[in-house]
Amino acid sequence: MVRFSVEGWAAWAPGLETRQSWLDWAQAPTLPEGDQTPALTEIPAMQRRRIERLGRLAIQVACWCEQPGEEAQVPMVFASRHGDVMRSIELLQALVAGEPLSPTAFGLSVHNAVAALYSIARRNRANYQAIAAGEATVEAALVEACALLAEGAPEVRVVVYDSQLPDVYAGFRQQPDPYYAWCWRVIPAREDGDAAWQLAWEPSTTAAALPEPARARDALPHGLALMRFLLAPAPATLALQDGPLCWRWTRHG
Repeated sequence: MVRFSVEGWAAWAPGLETRQSWLDWAQAPTLPEGDQTPALTEIPAMQRRRIERLGRLAIQVACWCEQPGEEAQVPMVFASRHGDVMRSIELLQALVAGEPLSPTAFGLSVHNAVAALYSIARRNRANYQAIAAGEATVEAALVEACALLAEGAPEVRVVVYDSQLPDVYAGFRQQPDPYYAWCWRVIPAREDGDAAWQLAWEPSTTAAALPEPARARDALPHGLALMRFLLAPAPATLALQDGPLCWRWTRHG
């Protein structure tokens, strides 16, 4: 079990580009649709042109969570279940066709590429991690963030982002897959317990004991279900069944 508090957040998805739009969405959530891309004006144009749409989403929310006048090097955890899978598919198709692979495209297809681009562009030399853990990708990211807090970091920023799977992988799609990204400013749990969160893992049989609204539903991808969990006043508990484990989120205050 780990405990933490969320000090601040930022999020972006097509049609959900402001804090108020996200707060409204949390009351009546729907799947984001559209082909918009964030402007990402915080990044110089020469660097921005190398960043694909998914990377722009992730880096945009990370930039929005930066604090005015900030000089501290804040550890980052970037988490994406699939990463830039479209770029990887294009490389595989080129390989099958016997075409030469672009070194730049290959370098930007690895799972930590977005984290590296952000680190370079923002000159953040702090520790960063790139996480992929199937359905429990967000949970793994928060466990990693709490480990960094336990080592003495005053704050860790968790960036969760994902995109649509290409058609060739349609048979492996387990949940809706819109484009979205969010960033949480994660800090140690406040001693008074106000606004503290708890993430626990236990045998998956315990998930059946939770009321239906408390279980992560397939109407939203898990990452968006957790974003709604942050913004909506209820429920106070959310669970994800992941094979033999049940991940249980509890919010206090």
